[in-house]
Amino acid sequence: MSSDGEAAPAEPLPADAGPAESPIGESRWPPAAAILAFMALNITVRVWLPQEGVIRVPWLAPTIEAVLLVVLLTSNPSGAEDRKRLRLLSLILVGMLVVAALWATALLIDDLIEGKGNTDRPGDLLASGGIVWLGNNLAFALLYWLLDGGGPIARSQRSQPVDFAFTQHMSPELAAPGWRPVFLDYVHLGFTNATAFSPTDVMPLTHRAKYTMLVQSTVALALFALVVARAVNAFQ
Repeated sequence: MSSDGEAAPAEPLPADAGPAESPIGESRWPPAAAILAFMALNITVRVWLPQEGVIRVPWLAPTIEAVLLVVLLTSNPSGAEDRKRLRLLSLILVGMLVVAALWATALLIDDLIEGKGNTDRPGDLLASGGIVWLGNNLAFALLYWLLDGGGPIARSQRSQPVDFAFTQHMSPELAAPGWRPVFLDYVHLGFTNATAFSPTDVMPLTHRAKYTMLVQSTVALALFALVVARAVNAFQ
């Protein structure tokens, strides 16, 4: 890691670490399944939440997710320039997903404050809040996966953590030689950060990692507090 908190140049893995499992650095199927789940969540959010707002194109986010899914499943980068373009495109698409998830959160919070939509029906409110919360977690998991160490392809060539230090990094005796995090590890990071509102077993090492986690935990705390408070009040 460089002194300014950003990613350092890649360090080669030891010779016995083995090659990457696929052209993107690891299996494509876990992130593909997460994107499919997120598509379903976004469609469900548009059923639960009122359609008024700045964004009036209900199929915009699912379309972005579909494009990201196609990119993920069909990309086969063969050189440094191809990998650079793939990473940039993926970051743009995932960034759009994060913005869409945050916008859904903002709509729900506005409904809670103004008493609009389904906020007076406890069951519908809890279902809406749960869907939005899950959508945020999946979006941030994808973002962590792409940010850490330059993404999965770059991480396959590194021997040291860059943005996030997992338990296996800090206690190498617990992991197999050449261990590196995969997408499912970042899903766990996203859900624990949203539940505990702080780092748990994964430590952020750079500014971008720390403040991305800060945004997620702040949104999760506000959403959890407002949804639960409103639901309890509606039950009375």
